[in-house]
Amino acid sequence: MPIGEWFKKENKRAPADQTLTKRAIPDGVWEKCLGCNEPIFIKELERNLMVCSKCDYHFPLSAYERIYHLADPNSFEELWEDLCSEDPLCFIGKKAYMDSLVEAKNKTGLNDAVICGRAGIGGRKVAIGVMDFRFIGGSMGSVVGEKITRMVELATDEKLPIITVSSSGGARMQEGMISLMQMAKTSTAVARHSKSGLPYISVLSHPTSGGVTASFSTLADIIIAEPKAFIGFAGPRVIEQTIKQKLPKDFQTAEFNLTHGMVDMIVNRLDMKRTIMRLLDYLEPSGVVE
Repeated sequence: MPIGEWFKKENKRAPADQTLTKRAIPDGVWEKCLGCNEPIFIKELERNLMVCSKCDYHFPLSAYERIYHLADPNSFEELWEDLCSEDPLCFIGKKAYMDSLVEAKNKTGLNDAVICGRAGIGGRKVAIGVMDFRFIGGSMGSVVGEKITRMVELATDEKLPIITVSSSGGARMQEGMISLMQMAKTSTAVARHSKSGLPYISVLSHPTSGGVTASFSTLADIIIAEPKAFIGFAGPRVIEQTIKQKLPKDFQTAEFNLTHGMVDMIVNRLDMKRTIMRLLDYLEPSGVVE
């Protein structure tokens, strides 16, 4: 047989149906880690509080997911959930502001970018506010500012410690000056709470920037950051254009802010509740709920 015929022979071990292909992985079973690009079994990821077990990358969480992981079971009582933003400027950019609000509500099931209420953490009663980046980038408009202010004032009246978890792109500029006013409004409420001698713990997740960074989220007694979270006011490109200098590679990361004294500690999400419980024990030793 000519040698060329050898290359024309059928592979008897090949399947009869040459159209057979490797079975596709069903959607919703695996997630690709954005930190190390490795595939992760979603059930394993959920058990690990959405933290990659290989590289420690922290996936984003919704506001309700964060509350579920931080608060004691069945202890969360949501307040002011019916507050909704209006359109004081009748703003129209790439799309009308009201259209953006409707789209965000349909996408998230929330009325705005923060969830506030009372909860128990380790048996202690606290006031808690958690932002949700999915709602127009976690931007702080009139409703976010109002809910945070009400929560802080409630905590002052009821002598409760405050826990906030921030995740925001900054002020909601579709509301113009009204959005900027929320910085002073929330900061004043936090100052009154502080003068009452009550503790405030702020958790900064990725990203925390703009007016939220410049107001209530960095006025706490203890500021905690999640690993590798972006924390800053303006973006690095804007800063470089302003100061005409190249910024350090890790500028505005949680680690950079810790080195330069802007945050007090970096805590893995898996240890977050336990850390907050210890801090509450230290800051408010008499605050155990009966």
